[in-house]
Amino acid sequence: MIQLSNIERYYKNAALTTWVLRDVSMKIEPGEFLTIMGPSGAGKSTLMNIIGMLDKQDNGEYHFFDEPVHKLKDRKRHELHKHYMGFVFQAYYLIDELTVYENIETPLLYRKIKKAERQSKIADILDRFNIVAKKDLFPHQLSGGQQQLVGVARAIVGSPKLLLADEPTGNLHSSQGEIIMDLFKQLHSEGMTIIQVTHNEKYAQYGTRIVELEDGFIKKDSTL
Repeated sequence: MIQLSNIERYYKNAALTTWVLRDVSMKIEPGEFLTIMGPSGAGKSTLMNIIGMLDKQDNGEYHFFDEPVHKLKDRKRHELHKHYMGFVFQAYYLIDELTVYENIETPLLYRKIKKAERQSKIADILDRFNIVAKKDLFPHQLSGGQQQLVGVARAIVGSPKLLLADEPTGNLHSSQGEIIMDLFKQLHSEGMTIIQVTHNEKYAQYGTRIVELEDGFIKKDSTL
């Protein structure tokens, strides 16, 4: 599904080069639940953003379903992201002016899915997440846990092949975090490929594999 070869990311300021990722190579198979861990500044979110095609590497090759992402133009990268990926952020990034229903509908509109199919998908996801009663509320009317549930619902409503979650429980109480992680575990059991970034050792164990980053390098890659 994903093949990263010698991925590097850096920033230059005059004569100074600051490395974020160094010589990162890994293969991710369909159906894996991969956790990326490491201290602050290790390059976790940068790696996640490169995999999610929200950022570009400076060196190295990235293949996604055999597509050479490192050679693709921005439009093609955006199409791959839109059709194959769902992204969950720590900060939720819900659109304040839209209701819960409209937030969840947004990725389906981008994919130009017809209205009847959109309505069916959203009805199913609202029911699955037990948030039917919240569908007409706005983000500011929800708790943090409820907002993150909506964020996850929005990420998976289009049935993505790959779910990317960057510190998805970082702003949540432990009970809310466990609800999100149990949901990820269920999605994984249904065949979804998941990559998460987390600092939480307990939540890391929900996955099937842990990659540890340190100073931009892969320090350890272990199967659970």
